[in-house]
Amino acid sequence: MENGSSTTVASEQTQSPGLAEKWLDDVATNSIVYFKRLAANDTLASGGHQAGPYVPKQILFDVFPNTASATELNPSVTLLAAIDSHYLSKKVRAVWYNNRKAGSAAETEKGTRNEARITCWGGKSSPLLNPENTGALAAFAFRRQAEGDAPNLRVWVCNSTEEEEYFENRVGPVEPSFGVIMGTIPGEHTRSVRTKKSTCRLRPEEIPAEWRERFPKAHEIVEMTRARRRAGRRPADALLLQRRTCEFEIFQSLEQEIEGPRIKDGFSSIEDFLVVAQTIIQRRKSRSGKSLELHLQGLFEEFGLVPGHHFSSQPESEPGKRPDFIFPSESAYKDSTFPAHRLRMLAVKTTCKDRWRQVINEAKRIPQKHLLTLQQGVSARQHAEMTEAGVQLVVPKQLFRSYPKEVRASLMSLSDFIDEIKRLPAAV
Repeated sequence: MENGSSTTVASEQTQSPGLAEKWLDDVATNSIVYFKRLAANDTLASGGHQAGPYVPKQILFDVFPNTASATELNPSVTLLAAIDSHYLSKKVRAVWYNNRKAGSAAETEKGTRNEARITCWGGKSSPLLNPENTGALAAFAFRRQAEGDAPNLRVWVCNSTEEEEYFENRVGPVEPSFGVIMGTIPGEHTRSVRTKKSTCRLRPEEIPAEWRERFPKAHEIVEMTRARRRAGRRPADALLLQRRTCEFEIFQSLEQEIEGPRIKDGFSSIEDFLVVAQTIIQRRKSRSGKSLELHLQGLFEEFGLVPGHHFSSQPESEPGKRPDFIFPSESAYKDSTFPAHRLRMLAVKTTCKDRWRQVINEAKRIPQKHLLTLQQGVSARQHAEMTEAGVQLVVPKQLFRSYPKEVRASLMSLSDFIDEIKRLPAAV
């Protein structure tokens, strides 16, 4: 891991959402702000040696023009970064690892890397590299200037779910693999960004006419996604991730095509702007909240599970308690003569840091709680806490490498979970 000089201003942490609110107000007026969920490959949770958060190359090249050279091996700049949430400052390195680019000075060091990162944070003592912060929401504020590289970087690592909720109320959900940019990259407004391109973006002529009159519901977009990404012979794990990416791109292209002209035309009052902004944010939150569950329900059916016979969606386990899925059915769960060892439940959360505790009190007849997440890693300590509390993580197999080596063997893939449900006696 790379090293750099640092200055510690104070070691105390903050817990007040009000401070996070003031921070975002301070930086939003003159900065590009990039929001992301810290993956294990960003922190030190996965055991990798190249620690430091990934940032999209379009941000790096815009705010640090000197890193955009394709003829120089791993061009970089050094700058001062302040982690305002923890009262720390650090001299760090923004670098484009470009040894995969043909024609670069990397001809003597051929490799597979083409990514932008910010490194030299100082090891596990840094909030950005602390394995316990894997899955946390972090915001990176790059102050742009007319010429040359950005002079500094300000960072906020959320200390609580309240702080995360505040940020997401401002910019919409921030999910694993899908960062959100708020700022002034030329030609861009507040938008989401993904690390890889997709082929699912809709052309204007592909958008159904009725969707232009009424923005489609989450299940309608998921249905289009299923049509574009049919199962074939692909396993459930790969299909879930591919469909999530495809659905996200469909949603994003719809948002830009339908809402983009309204934004470009401007607003007659601040109130009109706020109404549109809140509509967009609420729609994003609604999509995020329903998307993963809808994809899973579709996959269960495609892989041979029958609703009401093998599973129930959004059942009532106890008064006021509605887990995402119960197997084989809600009626079997409520039948006291049905053996408890033949029951399963599955909670669905895109991120599980801190939120995993919410599932412990669901479906009391079922001691082991299965929890499906798309979070890219947890710390070994967090996983031990989950296991002790009776929570079994279900993770798409392609994400196993994001988890610590000592944790991977205890993870369950989505395909394995479906196979286990198929082996259980179905509801009568």
